[in-house]
Amino acid sequence: MKIITLLFFTLLSLNANDDKLFDCTEVFKARKSELLIELERIDEQKQSLSALKNATEDLLDQRESRVAKEEAEVEAKLKQVKEIEQNIKVLKEKNEEILTSIKDQKSSKMAQAFAKMKPAAAAAILEQMEQDDAVELLGSLKPDIVSKIVAKMNPKIASQISTALAK
Repeated sequence: MKIITLLFFTLLSLNANDDKLFDCTEVFKARKSELLIELERIDEQKQSLSALKNATEDLLDQRESRVAKEEAEVEAKLKQVKEIEQNIKVLKEKNEEILTSIKDQKSSKMAQAFAKMKPAAAAAILEQMEQDDAVELLGSLKPDIVSKIVAKMNPKIASQISTALAK
């Protein structure tokens, strides 16, 4: 009887283990399907992330190319501006040379006219002119003509012009 009881309990325990084994297999199968679903979800997220990364890289490349294009345009315009500035500088220098030449010619003609005038007439005209202009005009004449004209001027004005001529 002891053997039968022992055998009964052994069979019973084996039967109980089969149920546990069966339950574990079912749990593993159910868990396997859950894991497969989770893997699919992770794969979809990975694909979405990859698509987002590619789109971001494309936008960044477009932006970089646009910035490079705009920088090239700015550089070209800057080069044009520098060329224009250089041209303006050259034109300004030419204009200054022309103005100086015209002023010298004008002064020379005035000096020639004053050199041909009688000293008293020249002195009367110079006394009425601005002192700077009179000094400039007298400075372009020969010293002997200047001395004759200054001798005919009002002493006070002659003194001022002589002082300015000495400077």
